[in-house]
Amino acid sequence: MTDTKYIFVTGGVISSLGKGIIASSLGKLLQARGYKVTIQKLDPYINIDPGTLNPYEHGECYVTVDGHEADLDLGHYERFLNEPTHRDNNITTGRIYQNVINKERKGDYLGKTVQIVPHITDEIRRNIKLLGAKYNYDFVITEIGGTVGDIESLPFIESVRQLRWELGAKNSCCIHLTYVPYIAAAGEVKTKPTQHSVKSLQSSGVQPDMLVLRTEHPLNKDILRKVALFCNVEADAVVQSVDVSTIYEVPLKMQEQGMDETVLRKLGIEAGPKPDLKPWKDFLDKKKNAKDTITIGLVGKYVELHDAYKSINESLLQASIYNDRKLDLQFIHSDKLTDENVAEKLSHLDGIVIAPGFGQRGIEGKFIALKFARENNYPTFGICLGMQCMVIEYARNVLGLDDANSTEMNPQTSYKVIDLMEEQKNITNMGGSMRLGAYKCALGKGSLVHEAYGKDVVEERHRHRFEFNNEFKAQFEESGMKCTGTNPETGLVEVVEVPSLKWFLGVQFHPEYNSTVLAPNPLFMSFIKAVIANKQH
Repeated sequence: MTDTKYIFVTGGVISSLGKGIIASSLGKLLQARGYKVTIQKLDPYINIDPGTLNPYEHGECYVTVDGHEADLDLGHYERFLNEPTHRDNNITTGRIYQNVINKERKGDYLGKTVQIVPHITDEIRRNIKLLGAKYNYDFVITEIGGTVGDIESLPFIESVRQLRWELGAKNSCCIHLTYVPYIAAAGEVKTKPTQHSVKSLQSSGVQPDMLVLRTEHPLNKDILRKVALFCNVEADAVVQSVDVSTIYEVPLKMQEQGMDETVLRKLGIEAGPKPDLKPWKDFLDKKKNAKDTITIGLVGKYVELHDAYKSINESLLQASIYNDRKLDLQFIHSDKLTDENVAEKLSHLDGIVIAPGFGQRGIEGKFIALKFARENNYPTFGICLGMQCMVIEYARNVLGLDDANSTEMNPQTSYKVIDLMEEQKNITNMGGSMRLGAYKCALGKGSLVHEAYGKDVVEERHRHRFEFNNEFKAQFEESGMKCTGTNPETGLVEVVEVPSLKWFLGVQFHPEYNSTVLAPNPLFMSFIKAVIANKQH
């Protein structure tokens, strides 16, 4: 292919229908045909990025390899495509306006009145086309956040309209995802919301080439033909996305309905033979055939919203499946853990994960969970703040440093075992100012982490401001907690573990950002193996 093809995925009726999963599934199908594919998310909120957004509002903040805080859908993109994403894969309204205002301040517009059209839409179009030009992709799939009709999304939809004219019919297409509700009292599904959603998109000058109907109940051919007729879409370009047991089944469901073949045909490309997706199917077969179950407790403060830990959830699931186990993941609120109820809450678990996060709330509950896990020798995995909590609990209850803490929680602590990174001390802005992105970590030979990775040096992604205080390093190591992973340039401690325990390990980085369906992260694989061994004994 010579020209990059652009596919736009829009949504209607309601949010949270799964545009990201549909985009990822189509990307997987095209990738399986040998094409180079990437997926981009355009978010309509004014924030520059989701780094300062409350997880209750927006779920997990994902981090790309080049250190950009991004929407959690980028995690889906990576898990499906097994390809890293970058800053250019997630654009917000805030970034678009910031770029335009910066250009205006520099005089780039030569004194002209700066307007939504053409200046904002030109900037959006530039960012969409940048991916194809910069990385030489065959396909760029662009997901438009929100729903058609939202006032915030209008500039993005207008940009899509302009791009479709500019690129031509054979270089772009639009896929519209809508909801078909089931009315229990009437015993039937209703297509009217879809019709109105498509009309709203058409009123903005964009005609969808394909419709994906999200539904809890399978739709018959008559309904699909009706939707095609009323929405000016070819009959074979209307597919349905019915509820499935796991999101990883969606690519196969889309392939069964010829989604990728229809898209290729509309873009003037011969489809060729259908790929067998054997590694993907093998993964799903392992999931289906797993007999035994392991129970993992995820201890955190955002457990009411599972999307707050989405990448961890998926990494645990992937590693469990590859170890031929079903996963029973239980979310345990660290705010509600006490010395009196910790045994009741945790004793039935096979393994424990201490979640990342920021701030004081729920932190004491994490210390209580870690003390119980350490004293009762449960396989335990601490991630980012979870690792820092491991260090603090160990300092208090093994080293005897009763007041030990992080200066994030208590700036006046007598024992600053976790302290602000030196380069962070003069930073006042919150957004995008942490240690972000992929950094190298040298692993100590003979350690648990070295055994897990099978390498001397790895690269993992970070998102933190505070670090292990190396002034206490010798004291920890003499008392049994070893620092087995360090950054080769700064000496920053990345990994701690207690070799005398079955599997008690904490990492400052986020290995969940580097775990995909076809390449589960080695640390999660090692942790699940330890959990299985612990259960068997």
